[in-house]
Amino acid sequence: MHVIIADDDPTMLALLQVVVEQGGHEVVAAVRDGEAAWTAFEAEQVPLIVLDWEMPRLDGLGLCRRIRASENSDPFLLVVTGRKTREDLLNALDAGADDYMSKPVTPDEFAARLRIVERRIQITGARRQAEIELRRARYLAGIGETSLALQHEINNPLAAMLSHAALLEAGMVEEHEKEEAFATIVAQARRIGEVVKRLRQIDQPRSVEYLGNARMLDINPGGESKPK
Repeated sequence: MHVIIADDDPTMLALLQVVVEQGGHEVVAAVRDGEAAWTAFEAEQVPLIVLDWEMPRLDGLGLCRRIRASENSDPFLLVVTGRKTREDLLNALDAGADDYMSKPVTPDEFAARLRIVERRIQITGARRQAEIELRRARYLAGIGETSLALQHEINNPLAAMLSHAALLEAGMVEEHEKEEAFATIVAQARRIGEVVKRLRQIDQPRSVEYLGNARMLDINPGGESKPK
């Protein structure tokens, strides 16, 4: 994953860059002000931007607003700042930030948050790709048959993802169980991704019997889809 980092503190900038690269990602720009970050983002539409709040020329919230107002892409925006009040958090979210970390930040804390962010980006990407492929499938085979096929294939993994995400969001998962919960979410996202992949591979769409007189798009190459 390509990442842009913006922080006017050179020590913090270096720390964030090291942790990002140790996580297996590539820092395409490590800059010390918001305008430079915006220029880097215009040059490459990266999926993740890690940014400080207080920076010269253009501060972090101003950068968030500019990115959200653009038509280029929709990156994940992680604000890392010394501000800690609830009002500050709400202001960051209102400006378009996706997540928020308060300084001081340790390498372990940032590495853990980076893994969570990566999983969220994967899930969001899978959902968006599924939406794109759904529009294509609707064009190819009709809304009704495609909707039945996706409901048939996606409902169970989607329900598992949402239930685990809800438990995590509500703080109802023990610390030692969080890794397993995240792994389940990622696994179910990949299941949905496989469905999307099969949709992309359909060259000659056909429908099969589902229940009663209903029919649905067959997205299983080599055999008919069977209702469960």
